[in-house]
Parts: sequence; C-alpha cells; structure tokens
Amino acid sequence: MWRTHALVLGLLAALAIVAYLPVFTQPLMQDDYPLIEQARLYGPASGWHNVLADSAFRYRSTFFLLTGALDRLFGPSPLPFYLAALGLHILCTWLVYALGAWRVVGGRVAVLAAGFFAVCECHQEAIMWYSAVPELLQFLFGVAALLCWIWFVEKGGGWRWYAASLGLFVLALASKESAVIFVPLLLVLAWASGTGRRWLAAWLPFAALAGADVWLIFWAQPYSFRLADGSFSLHAPFWITLPVSYARLLWFWGLLSLLLLAILRARLQRQLVLTALVWMPVALLPYSFLTYMHRVPSRQTYLASLGLAWLVAAGFCAFRARLQLHRRSVTAVVVAIVLVANIGYLWTKKRRQFLERAAPTEALLALVRKVDGPIYMRCYPGPPLVYEAALRVKTGKPASTLIWDPARAGAAAAEFCWPKR
Repeated sequence: MWRTHALVLGLLAALAIVAYLPVFTQPLMQDDYPLIEQARLYGPASGWHNVLADSAFRYRSTFFLLTGALDRLFGPSPLPFYLAALGLHILCTWLVYALGAWRVVGGRVAVLAAGFFAVCECHQEAIMWYSAVPELLQFLFGVAALLCWIWFVEKGGGWRWYAASLGLFVLALASKESAVIFVPLLLVLAWASGTGRRWLAAWLPFAALAGADVWLIFWAQPYSFRLADGSFSLHAPFWITLPVSYARLLWFWGLLSLLLLAILRARLQRQLVLTALVWMPVALLPYSFLTYMHRVPSRQTYLASLGLAWLVAAGFCAFRARLQLHRRSVTAVVVAIVLVANIGYLWTKKRRQFLERAAPTEALLALVRKVDGPIYMRCYPGPPLVYEAALRVKTGKPASTLIWDPARAGAAAAEFCWPKR
C-alpha cells in the first residue's frame, strides 16, 4: 500500500513539473520586486513584529517569511522563487490526492482529481507568478486543516487532529485574507458527509477566528491597499462577477463532465458532483467583490478549482465505467487529450504572456548593466515604484538612478523607452 502511495505521489509530482517547465527559465514579474524588497524587512526574525503590526500585510505573513528566506539564501535569482512556487503546488496536489480519505471522494476519484489539478491551466497564474504564492499557501494550510477535520470527524482520530486542524486554519488566515472562506467550506463538508449538527460546537471556534479576522480587516480599511484604493468593495456587482467567474471556471472540462454525467445518468457520484458544484461558487465568493473587473483572476481560482477537479474526475469515472470494449485504449486517449490540451496551453500561450509581462523590467535591467550614469524614463508601462524596486533588488543601485522628470534628464542620461508602450 505504501509503495502504491509513493508511486502515485511521484507521478503527480512529475505531472506538475512537466506542466510548469516554462517557469524554470522565466524571469521575475514587475510586481515581484517590491514584494521581495518588502520581505527583506518583514522576513527576518527581527521584522516579524513589524509584519504582525502592519494592518495591510499581516495577512501575508507566511508569504513574507518564505520570500525573505529565499532571498537570504539565494538572492534575487528567479529560479529558487519559481521552484518554491512549484514545490508548493506539488504539495497542494498531494493534498487533493489525500482527500481520497474522505468517503465522499474516495481513492479512485482522488487520484484522477489530483492528476487533473496538477496540470490544470485554469489556475496557472498562482504558480507562474510568484506574487500569487499566497494563494498556494492559503490552499496548503486551509485544505490541510480540512483534511485534519475529516480525520477528526469521520475517522475518530481524537482531539489532536482537531487541534491540528485549528492550528493549520490559523496559518491559512496568516497567508491570505480570503482564508476565512474555509469556515463555510467546513459546513459544505459537514453537509456532504451528513454529520448534521453533531460537530457544530467544534466548528464554532473556527467561526469565531474568522469573524475576528474579518472585523480586523475592515477595521483597518483606511490602511488596506485593496480596500483603500477601491479595488475591492462590498458594493461591487458580485451578482455579475460570481456567475461569470463560475461559468469561466466550468468551461471547458467542467461542462463536458456535467454533460457526460447527464447523458450517462451516473448516480454513484451524485453526492460528490453536488459537493463540487457547491464548493466552486463558495470558494470564488471572496473574490467576487472586485470593482476593476467582472471576472475573478485565474490565480484566485486556485481553491475553487479543487471542485472542478472533483467534477472532472467524477465525469471520467462515469465515462470509463460505461466502456465495454477497448477500455484501456480509450482511457489512454482521453487522458492524453487532457494532458496535451492543458500542458500545451501552458507551454505556449501562457509562457508567452508571462514573458511579455516581464519584458519591460528585464529591458531596463539590461540597460542598467550597460551604462553607469542616470537613466531617463521617457516611456514605460506600469507604476514607477516597480522599476525602482527592481533596480534596488537586482543591482543595489539607488532609485535616484532613474529620472522621471524630463527637465532633470540632461544630455548625459541614457534614455529608456519601452517600444510597446
């Protein structure tokens, strides 16, 4: 049994690595540099009290600890940061497989769901953009908390599992504000398991922690970079953003699976399918109050895509159960189509998009290495602070090296103008 588990874990890790091979040669994005610079203040032990006191960044504490450690060990080289993101994704994929211990999911569905989750392109931004790593950390600690909860409720694991679940939930809250959504997701698990009100008293401490966290978030509204700048608001049209994002997440593999399940009239996976269909909108809800767009960004679908993985696995199981002849050959073809479609998309379109995002700062850094004097920033995409942070993080030169005012440029200054601006 342990050999089988080890083989499956190795295969899942290999799938994730193959899917995200492009990150091995990918530069850091513009937004990564200010956060790495921030981690140099908050990451060391001497700065932990500062990050906890920071009402805007304390909900990224685990991210700053990780980022600060990577920067101290390896410097601002892109590869260690992306390897850390990929490693977290592999751990999260293993958790999807571990959820097979939950009787609603089961081992066979868990293997398929984890395989799809490993290569799924819908949440690629969480892995291919280092600044989105809080999504991975939130998933890692939050889903681990759910797994411990399942062991406590269904397996009779004892109060040590409950304590572990509560502790992991606290770490999830220290990874991202949206981790409060694990409280209603616990209720989804209780509903799917049919445990009723039996464990309500054990659920209340989770609800109390989440409630206190929400109060602190809105109490610090004037200092929060998301609440203060108006990009997130309770008055946002969530009734548009949520259904649009739900539909985008289901397209294409989720809708295909639902169609197969309906045609085949599959009954064995009904509870799992209902759970997946409820899981997705609940997990998307915290991100549905955006004001600057009417769809949830791909990085923020990472938790919701667990429901998609369950749905796809259920559809595949129903399809395979109906095959009478050539079961192995048809199964291999279907698996190959899913892998090629997702991995091919990551290797081509998404890689190209991320290289384009990183190109302006990479071009500036290349110019900085060629000249010794000041650089006049004549035209550039994005805010000046990302270029100043990139300059300080990668070269150690002061921000004054970059001149933004044309009156101060002078004839001796080199000129930077991004051609695609």
